[in-house]
Amino acid sequence: MKIDAAEPGLAERLADSLSAGGVVIMPCDTIYGIVGPAPASQDRIRELKGRGEKSFLQLIAGPHWLPRFAVPAVPDRLSGYWPGPLTLIFPTGQGSVALRVPADPRLRLLLEKLDRPLYSTSVNRSGYPALWRIADILGEFETVVDLVVDAGDLPGRLPSTIVDLSQRPFRVLRQGALSIPPEALR
Repeated sequence: MKIDAAEPGLAERLADSLSAGGVVIMPCDTIYGIVGPAPASQDRIRELKGRGEKSFLQLIAGPHWLPRFAVPAVPDRLSGYWPGPLTLIFPTGQGSVALRVPADPRLRLLLEKLDRPLYSTSVNRSGYPALWRIADILGEFETVVDLVVDAGDLPGRLPSTIVDLSQRPFRVLRQGALSIPPEALR
């Protein structure tokens, strides 16, 4: 089902769908994302994308959620980029976790209301470019997700930049919407 991004009651519809374990497509600061509650939606999102074991980044409401993941604080030299289009990969006792605090205040409020992280991944089948035209998104995914939030076409946008914090210097794994100065990676 498609819903306009400006429709009254959008936040409640999103919260209801995601609270029930739904998977939605919505704008996520940078590009459209396939979003679902972690960890419940993992298998469904993998199936939608045709994706193997590669993990998904998780959207969180703010750095105050980091203790939930047993990860260290964001390094001072990178903390100014949160919220924003920066995904940080933190080492954990069991491997790693990729986290991002979105800049969109409505999305952060949704996360606070849900009180759980959301998986987020680009809207595409694995191995294909991310979709940015709403008509293409609807044609490919409308019948297999619970809700599509239509914010119009989003041309020319880049996904989040991904930085791996598990080694020094920190390493940019994907250059995206945010340019990080080299001194911030040391």
